[in-house]
Amino acid sequence: MRRVSRITIAGVATAALAVTVSACGSSSTSSSSEGKSKGIGLAYDVGGKGDQSFNDAAYAGFEKAQKDLGVGGRDVEPQDNESDADKVQRLETLAKAGYNPIIGVGYSYAPAVKEAAAKYPKITFGIIDDNTIQAKNVADMVFHEEQSSYLAGVAAAKATKKNHIGFIGGVDIPLIHKFEAGFKQGAQSVNPKIKIESQYLTQTAQEGGFSSPDKGENAANGQIEAGADVVYAAAGLSGQGVIKAAADHKVWAIGVDSDQYKQDALAKYKSYILTSALKNVEGAVYDLSQSVIKDKKPLSGEIRGDLKSGGVGISESNPAFKNNADIQAVIKKAEEGIKNGTITVKTS
Repeated sequence: MRRVSRITIAGVATAALAVTVSACGSSSTSSSSEGKSKGIGLAYDVGGKGDQSFNDAAYAGFEKAQKDLGVGGRDVEPQDNESDADKVQRLETLAKAGYNPIIGVGYSYAPAVKEAAAKYPKITFGIIDDNTIQAKNVADMVFHEEQSSYLAGVAAAKATKKNHIGFIGGVDIPLIHKFEAGFKQGAQSVNPKIKIESQYLTQTAQEGGFSSPDKGENAANGQIEAGADVVYAAAGLSGQGVIKAAADHKVWAIGVDSDQYKQDALAKYKSYILTSALKNVEGAVYDLSQSVIKDKKPLSGEIRGDLKSGGVGISESNPAFKNNADIQAVIKKAEEGIKNGTITVKTS
C-alpha cells in the first residue's frame, strides 16, 4: 500500500490539522478559493488512491464535485493494518475541520461511520458498499454488483475460444460473492457447460486481497495456465496484477468498478481489457455531495444503484467489444432481461 503523502495545503486547514490527519493516513487537500473551509471529506478503502478501480472511482466523483460545486475537499489514505479506532479518528478529524459530507469508501468503514455520525449529527456521512447503518445523517450507498457481473459473464462466454474462463475475488466475503455469482450465471446463460475457474486471494482484507497486485498476477497466471482465456477480477488494486497477467499471456481481462480500459496506469495493457463491469461510485459520491452542498437536502438511508438506474453497467470503450455485433446482441438481450425482470441475477 502506498505510503506517499500527496499534500497541497489550501484554504484554512491548519498545520495542526494536517499533522492530526497524517497520523491516521496520508492526505491531500484542495480548495476552490482561499479562506474557504467547507468542502467534501473522502476517506479511502484498502488499496487507496491509484488502484485504477474502486477508490479511483470515488476520487473521480470527489474531484468532479469540487469543480462543479465550487468547494474544497480533503481526501485521506488508509494505513496498513489499521483499526476501527483509526478510522473513527480520521472521520472525526474531517468533521471537526468542517467538511460536509464525509464519505467512507468501502464496507470496512461501517463501524467508524456509525460512531462518527452519532457524534456529529449535523454532518452528513456516506458509506459505500454497506447498508447496515440506520441514521438520519447517513447515506448507505450500495449497488447491484451482481447485475454488471452477469453482463461480464455473458461477455466472457462469448469471447472465450476455449470455453474456459476465470474469476478472481480479492477477499472471500459476501460482497465479492455477488460479483462471482453474477459472473457465473451470466456465463452459463450463454454456455451451460462452460468451465469456470474461481479463486479468492485472501480470507481477510488485512491479508492484502484488495491491495496486492502480485497476488492477483499469480492467481491469474495459474488460471490462464490451466486453460482460461478470459479472466475477471473483483479485487481492487490486486486486479492490476490480473490485467498484467492477461496481457502477458495475450488473453482477455475484464476490469471492474472503473472503466479500466481508460485508466492511464493500465494503458499499456488496454488492448487486452475486453470490457469492465462498472459500478457508479463516482456518481454516488457526486450525488451525495450535491445534495448537501447545492440542494441543501442531504440524501440519507439506503441508496441502491442498479442496471435500470445506471448505477451499474458494462463499458464499451474497447472497439473489439463495442464493434462485435455477436457480443453486443447477447449483451443487449441480457440487459433488457435484467431491467424488465425476466432475468433475476443471483447474489450468492
